[in-house]
Amino acid sequence: MTKSMFSNYDFSNKKILIAEDERTNYLFLEALLKRTNAELIWADTGRAAVDAVEKDNNIDIILMDIKMPEMNGYEAISAIKKINPDIPIIAQTAYALSGEKEKILNAGCNDYLSKPIMGKVLLEKINKYINK
Repeated sequence: MTKSMFSNYDFSNKKILIAEDERTNYLFLEALLKRTNAELIWADTGRAAVDAVEKDNNIDIILMDIKMPEMNGYEAISAIKKINPDIPIIAQTAYALSGEKEKILNAGCNDYLSKPIMGKVLLEKINKYINK
């Protein structure tokens, strides 16, 4: 991605929770999103994602991996929506099975990304929800 592309995405004063158990996937998202000036929080389990939302009511958006330890993404989404029904959640999964997108949206997610994640698509989706 070009440097000029990032100038279109300034998420200063925005807080993004990245719920992702795989360190390499988190590091990819961190490298991409660091250039947007967003504050990033990493939760490496579904339970840690729920705990982060309970502790911090200033999270602007969540990137939620569906396959997570301790509590899967679906369980975490349900718990988070009970705490804050208005927080946008974008699910991310490597499992692009038939019906998976509908299941994710029915679980309470606002949007969906299949892995491997394309940086430009990710930035466009985040921007859609946090810069309304």
